[in-house]
Amino acid sequence: MQEITTINHKIGGWKHLLHNLRKVKNLSKASLIILIAGFGIIAASMGLFIELGEDVLEKENFIIDEMIQSAVAKFNDSSIYLIMEYMTEAGSVLFVTCASIVLFIYLLFFSKKSKWIAVFFAVNMIGISGLTKLLKLFFERERPELLAQYDGTGFSFPSGHSTGSITFYGFIIYIVAISNIKKGWKICIISLFTLLILSIAFSRVVLSVHYFTDIVAGLAVG
Repeated sequence: MQEITTINHKIGGWKHLLHNLRKVKNLSKASLIILIAGFGIIAASMGLFIELGEDVLEKENFIIDEMIQSAVAKFNDSSIYLIMEYMTEAGSVLFVTCASIVLFIYLLFFSKKSKWIAVFFAVNMIGISGLTKLLKLFFERERPELLAQYDGTGFSFPSGHSTGSITFYGFIIYIVAISNIKKGWKICIISLFTLLILSIAFSRVVLSVHYFTDIVAGLAVG
C-alpha cells in the first residue's frame, strides 16, 4: 500500500512538472512575440525618422504639413484651441521634468518593483532629452511660428513635446502593463495615456509651433 502511495506521489510530481513546463513554454512564446513586435516597431520607427530626416535636410516641403496646417487653422478661435493650450502643458519641459522626478522617487524608494526600473527610467528620460536637443541642432528646421508662451522657441525637428511625452507617459503605460491591475483597468488606463500622448502631439500642430512631420518624427524617436 505504501509503495502504491509513493508511486502516486511520483506520478503527481511528474504531472506538476509537465504543467509548469507547459506554462514556461507558453510564457516563452508570448515573450518571443512581444520581443519580435517590439523590434519591428523600433525598426519601423527608425526607418520613418530617417526618411523624414533626409527630406528635412534637403529642405523639402511636405504636402501633408500644408494640408494639416490648413485644416487646423479653423480651430484658432474655437474651444478646441483652448483645450489644446492646456493639453500642451502636459508635455512641457517643466511639467515632464517635475513629474519624472516624482515618478523616479516613487520607483526608487516606495515601489516593490526592482530598483533597476527606476535607473532605467532615469537613463531613458535623460537620454531622450539630450538626443532631442542634438537632433534639433543637427536638422536646424525653423518652426512655423515662434511662440514662447507655448515653448515654441528654438528649432522644430523633431518635436520635443512629442519625444518627451511618449517616453514619459509610455513608461507609465509599461509599468501599468506589467502590474497586477485587473485587465479591464489596464486597458482603460493604457488607452487614456495613449490618448494623452496623441493629444499633446496634436496640440503642437494646432498651436502652430510645429509641423505635422515634426510630431511624427518626435513620436518615432521616442
